[in-house]
Amino acid sequence: MSDAALEARALNKSFTLHTQGGISLPVFSDLSLAVAPGECVGLTGPSGIGKSTLLRCLYGNYLPQSGQVLVRHRERTIDLFGAPPHVILEVRRATLGYVSQFLRVIPRIGTLDLVMEPLLSLGVEAEEARDRAETLLRRLRVPVNLWPLPPATFSGGEQQRVNIARTMAVGFPILLVDEPTASLDTDNRQIVLELIGEARERGAAIIGIFHDRAARQAVCTREFPLAPQEQAA
Repeated sequence: MSDAALEARALNKSFTLHTQGGISLPVFSDLSLAVAPGECVGLTGPSGIGKSTLLRCLYGNYLPQSGQVLVRHRERTIDLFGAPPHVILEVRRATLGYVSQFLRVIPRIGTLDLVMEPLLSLGVEAEEARDRAETLLRRLRVPVNLWPLPPATFSGGEQQRVNIARTMAVGFPILLVDEPTASLDTDNRQIVLELIGEARERGAAIIGIFHDRAARQAVCTREFPLAPQEQAA
């Protein structure tokens, strides 16, 4: 795996459209990408090219047809493609963070508790977890009066900031970010980009989708363009 924290090797991914006569829709083929600590790689290409699908493959939500997804996890290398579920969950808990476009809301759990939860699951003391969660919520300008409330009824921008706080609190060595600033105003967008930049500077390996060119230029060390694939019958 060389010096990479996360590496995709010869990934092939397609979707079969069963309602369209079994047409195979290729997304990417023989895709390889390695990301070292301290790098931020921006995935580029038009909408529908497969950027979010690639992130989901790297996180283990989608299974590729073939290839490897290698993650450096606690001094050993794990291939997420074919790893047992408990191993994937352990990698996600401690090593591989994912900021999706949507907050996966836990019913009736307040915002502060939601941000603290991944820290507590790693054995962080409650007082430290609370301090880290409160610091991030303040920095991301989530109003204090919302902290006890479940975020299900929050605005899209507020939910996204809670989502980012929950992931950034852990300090994952590998981060996948899918349009983290899409629902945010200019000021909050800048705060999120600063957090991503700080994660990169502390040595995190980051792969992200940033449709805004200025955002890519602010945080990415290089770009990785995805190429269109030909449809197979």
